[in-house]
Amino acid sequence: MDLILWRHAEAELLKEGSTDLQRALTPKGERQALRMADWLNHRLAASTRVLVSPALRTRSTAEALGREVRIVPSIAPDASVDDLLAAARWPHASEPVLLIGHQPTLGLLAARLMTGQDLPWSVKKAAVWWLRSRVRDGHSEVVLQAMQSADFL
Repeated sequence: MDLILWRHAEAELLKEGSTDLQRALTPKGERQALRMADWLNHRLAASTRVLVSPALRTRSTAEALGREVRIVPSIAPDASVDDLLAAARWPHASEPVLLIGHQPTLGLLAARLMTGQDLPWSVKKAAVWWLRSRVRDGHSEVVLQAMQSADFL
């Protein structure tokens, strides 16, 4: 199974009178989302399920893909690693999953899958970490397929 973690692009600071879920992308964030969406669309399978946090900044990041998305309340900014794993159906989903979410949970998720520990790894804004679950010699393992920053596109 492929699990692609995409942190939302750069967002505005929290404005007085609004909520964290209402934060929009900055102009830079819109450019980051478009560049990364182009990179992803050249690599993602047509069957990829796209799961998005209900936050405006993640939904706006996902819009750049031009694909059907599913808004999943359980992967909101306060979600746990277990919430994200359950939403993605890791490692048993039959199709690739692109999960568009937030720090610090995406970093914790990547660390758990790669090391077995919840470590405070940082995922840059608009960056993608592409992980693959496979069985080799009778043992399950996780392989880092790609790590891409929008700054290098």
